[in-house]
Amino acid sequence: ENNNLTYTQEKYYGFVQIFDYVDTHKFLKRVKTRLPQYKDFFIDAAKKNNIAPSLLAAQSYQESHWNRKAKSPTGVRGIMMLTQPVAKSLGVTNRLNAEQNIYAGAKFQAKMKKMVEHVDEPGRSWLALAAYNVGRGHFRDAQALARKLGKNPDHWHDMKEVLPLLAEKKYYKDLRYGYARGNEPVRYVTRIRNYDSLLNQHVVGGLN
Repeated sequence: ENNNLTYTQEKYYGFVQIFDYVDTHKFLKRVKTRLPQYKDFFIDAAKKNNIAPSLLAAQSYQESHWNRKAKSPTGVRGIMMLTQPVAKSLGVTNRLNAEQNIYAGAKFQAKMKKMVEHVDEPGRSWLALAAYNVGRGHFRDAQALARKLGKNPDHWHDMKEVLPLLAEKKYYKDLRYGYARGNEPVRYVTRIRNYDSLLNQHVVGGLN
């Protein structure tokens, strides 16, 4: 009646999808070949911003596959795939500098966590990751829509059902920031949770 079972299942199994052998094999290979050169940056930046180091590293992998020169068609750059305005606001002078990019990405993620600071972990981190991906405005729209639909805007299980509705006109036409590809932050968080789980299983000594 109070959804405790649903939320418990989400906490421990919500990221589990059909096993992707190719992606998992590639990820574990890059844990050995790419992660070591950035590992200390992830640990230090995460701890300075109250983020789990393994989660920050997993987020970076989802963003760029730990490629410091990564670039998207929309112009976001670097290992944490920062936009130019965000990078500039956080003091980044070179988005291709992995150290600068990681520390800035961690700071930006910490800002997203402040939006939901009243939420307990791990849900707080998952909601913040979704906001990082979809943008603060669209995330706030999704929270407002959740309330309207009788969902809980502070529970990831409910928000991952609401976010995809941002792409449906009957919902986004009444929202402040309009249309958004709401399925993307759901996939984003799901994959990061999967990579985080793999890191904690396979990195000797861990990242935390």
